[in-house]
Amino acid sequence: MNLSATHAVSVNPATGEKVSSLPWASEQQVDAAIALAEQGYRQWRAVSVAARADALRQVGCALRARAEEMAQMISLEMGKPIAQARGEVSKSANLCDWYAEHGPAMLASEATLVENNNAVIEYRPLGPILAIMPWNFPLWQVLRGAVPILLAGNSYLLKHAPNVLGCAALIGEIFAQAGLPAGVFGWVNASNDGVSQTINDPRIAAVTVTGSVRAGKAIGAQAGAALKKCVLELGGSDPFIVLNDADLDEAVKAAVIGRYQNTGQVCAAAKRFIVEAGIADAFSTRFVAAVEALKMGDPRDEVNYLGPMARFDLRDELHQQVTATLAEGATLLLGAEKIAGAGNYYAPTVLGNVTPEMTGFRQELFGPVATITVARDASHALALANDSEFGLSATVFTTDVDEAERFSRELECGGVFINGYSASDARVAFGGVKKSGFGRELSHFGLHEFCNVQTVWKDRR
Repeated sequence: MNLSATHAVSVNPATGEKVSSLPWASEQQVDAAIALAEQGYRQWRAVSVAARADALRQVGCALRARAEEMAQMISLEMGKPIAQARGEVSKSANLCDWYAEHGPAMLASEATLVENNNAVIEYRPLGPILAIMPWNFPLWQVLRGAVPILLAGNSYLLKHAPNVLGCAALIGEIFAQAGLPAGVFGWVNASNDGVSQTINDPRIAAVTVTGSVRAGKAIGAQAGAALKKCVLELGGSDPFIVLNDADLDEAVKAAVIGRYQNTGQVCAAAKRFIVEAGIADAFSTRFVAAVEALKMGDPRDEVNYLGPMARFDLRDELHQQVTATLAEGATLLLGAEKIAGAGNYYAPTVLGNVTPEMTGFRQELFGPVATITVARDASHALALANDSEFGLSATVFTTDVDEAERFSRELECGGVFINGYSASDARVAFGGVKKSGFGRELSHFGLHEFCNVQTVWKDRR
């Protein structure tokens, strides 16, 4: 990706070749997009919840009809291995089905009796919602927010990452193909100034952001100044804890997927491997061997599990973090190399003997790099896991049920995965604490985030 004063330029991360170029939206174009979102909202909010659900089911159908086209676009623009891109499309279509089936009941009126008077809680829409979305899951990140936001009766205005604008355009076509009215789902190639203009516009009701801590702070501050609700899903440096009694084979298998899926470019992913001393050497040996066996190459070749990193600047930043961690005393177990030639390839990397003061422990490593830290015992492992400014998710591998329960109570994060790697699912809430953000997506929690929870008193005399 190349950002200029006038255009966003998308570059194929596997080849370095230009994919597309699109001018930044002008102030007038941003205003027109907001006006259309407002118009769409006024029409959409009057549609019954049941009819909205049917329309969103059609979005899933339209997505399946263009599934291979969507997967190929994801792979082309951000380098996701094609099998994983197809999985993202399938998961997104299933999300549409799930909310269409279960969402209406979550928006049903809730009646109660208060001091002999009837009261009802109603879930009303807020208005047009601005969504600022990232490139790493260019379809799933959009739909997991858009589907519940639209089901609630809001409209959705997408500002997508500038290196996946082909994905943005295709998603827009899919929503239109499903028959949603104009303006209910829209997108705009807004610059930073255009984002500020949109947030400050009184027609925009709220903001949802998935991105870096830096972006979340900036956008959250603007939304706060405008007194608008925002949901922030930001960075993560998830601990993956392996205790002495863990099933080592299963732990290694989950560790490889949890760290290296999507070429390591996942916010809720295992990044800091915290291993109890009694099993540390055995885990490290097996883990390094499993990572070394992963195939890297052209993301459109189904044999490859790892593709290029999405942008060259992100690869350079990751390599600087790795170099700094090694200079601070970490041990190189595998990788730490920018692959020569075309494309943004970075060798899968494992760093051992990482301690809490090192760069690789303190900062998020957004790419195919794992760090291993040895814990004296289970309590030390827990303390190391919580020693982070992030709190998105965590994994703990143990066969001790009581110990697993203790960890789930004491881990400072939004999601705990016992004997499995981090994942998101429409049926359960997703989000974090600390600098990983606030608010929740998915399940009924995500559906209600962008509702006006309205209390209606009846016959209160």
